[in-house]
Amino acid sequence: MSEAPSAIKLHQKSRQLEVCFSGNTFLLPYEYLRVFSPSAEVRGHGNQELTLVGGKKNITVTDVEPVGQYAIRLSFDDGHDSGLYTWQTLYELGRDYADNWAIYLKRLEAAGLHRSSDTSVGVFDPNAHEKH
Repeated sequence: MSEAPSAIKLHQKSRQLEVCFSGNTFLLPYEYLRVFSPSAEVRGHGNQELTLVGGKKNITVTDVEPVGQYAIRLSFDDGHDSGLYTWQTLYELGRDYADNWAIYLKRLEAAGLHRSSDTSVGVFDPNAHEKH
């Protein structure tokens, strides 16, 4: 899925980004978009483990900037704005939301971190659930 979305809307009250692709509409919470940012800060460089980012429950998107005809850049109220959300990334985040979010919450709890504390940062291994 690399086609451009037909609509992208910010819903500030519910803190969600609505992304519409042909046949699929995704409501992506700002917190989810922030903790799964495609930035090097979260994803690392290469095959590194994802950085576990907590404390973003009340995060807000302050700006959406188009990047060419293939992505958007989201600016968050914590100053984070380095992730480019390509159409493919947005589609995958929408498609995989339930699984990603469940794994994230388990890893957050295992690390003793919280969604509402701004000091929560750790290493997130998305494959850790498979290592048991």
